[in-house]
Amino acid sequence: MGPLTTAPQYRKVVAALERAETSHLRCLTGGKALHQGGGFFVLPTVYDDVPVENPVWTEEIFGPVLAIRRFQNETEAIALANRSDFGLVATIVTSDPKRAERVAAEIDAGHVWVNSVQVIFPQAAWGGFKASGIGRELGPWGLHSFTGVKHITLRQGHPQ
Repeated sequence: MGPLTTAPQYRKVVAALERAETSHLRCLTGGKALHQGGGFFVLPTVYDDVPVENPVWTEEIFGPVLAIRRFQNETEAIALANRSDFGLVATIVTSDPKRAERVAAEIDAGHVWVNSVQVIFPQAAWGGFKASGIGRELGPWGLHSFTGVKHITLRQGHPQ
């Protein structure tokens, strides 16, 4: 895994890891910055049973940090996913194709991967719902951000 791209982002991710430690979250792996080679490296990190009020669950960290929670049924899983203020992407892993379709349709995210690697196709729209993103990129939808719409209204019979 490569480094984070900027010092400010590195500091943001490290601060999230420090808050998680202070909150006594159960860290399954990672949870630390790597101080070697001079880059902005952070170990891939997984936290288990993260409370839904904790910033690790509620904020977009944009680092190698995963928050895990268990659910009892499909309805609870969808409610947990949609409880987020963000909706860029989601991933569903299941052996039941009908369930995958049903759950994917109910999740408020701009892209839902089902049993798939997280591939982004340039011909498809890229962007999220809620507080994720500022529109759409890629595909014909992304081209709209480079265009402007202009209306001209002329009154009929207006003197020349």
